[in-house]
Amino acid sequence: MNQKMIIAIDGYSASGKSTLAQNLSKKLKYTYIDTGAMYRSITLLAIRKKMFHSDLWNITNFIPFLININFQFKWNNKLNRTDIFINKENVQSEIRSIEVSNKVSLIARIPEIRKKLTIIQKNFGNKKGIVMDGRDIGSNIFPQSELKIFMKGSIEVRSYRRFEYFKKKGKKISYEEVKKNLFYRDMMDLYRRISPLKKPKDSIEIDSTLISTEKQLNMVVQLIENIRLSNKKNKNYI
Repeated sequence: MNQKMIIAIDGYSASGKSTLAQNLSKKLKYTYIDTGAMYRSITLLAIRKKMFHSDLWNITNFIPFLININFQFKWNNKLNRTDIFINKENVQSEIRSIEVSNKVSLIARIPEIRKKLTIIQKNFGNKKGIVMDGRDIGSNIFPQSELKIFMKGSIEVRSYRRFEYFKKKGKKISYEEVKKNLFYRDMMDLYRRISPLKKPKDSIEIDSTLISTEKQLNMVVQLIENIRLSNKKNKNYI
């Protein structure tokens, strides 16, 4: 009953996939990999390099900065969360800024960057025992994963959750602005040419609009137990 697996969680922005993935990783004692945070970290790096302010923006000018890039995910005991480190720097708080949120979809659609991060993300699964969330995990990164979850939710509820998050952080932004940003990100994710957001055929869909985080966790834990029991029975027949 202790066989490790890869759990892929995809879905829309602010649909609750990161919360579910973190809660699940703690419950199972698995490593949590937030691929959205990886793209946000690259976006932060591009902002720092002033790439978005240049009239000469060209991906060839930016790719050299990614050659020796290193990502780490470490548990933060003080804040009870998983933090992302890029080149040994903890950027967890910085990548949640409004500026990064507004630009991350632009970075995520660049083929050269997706190719680089796809290789890194696939390597995280070498030893299994991971929960990974993003936009194309079940369809592209780990299509062979033992469990695939697809998260969705109404634009109104997702916008309210993100608005409340920013408000708690002291960020001055209106609900309508948050909703507009989420809608824009949805369109960018759904219709980008490379690895667009889509529901894998063999995934379990969860609509988080009216389901509590606790119930979501219990649902997925039960799915995992069912998979383990099924695997055990099949093994006995061999």
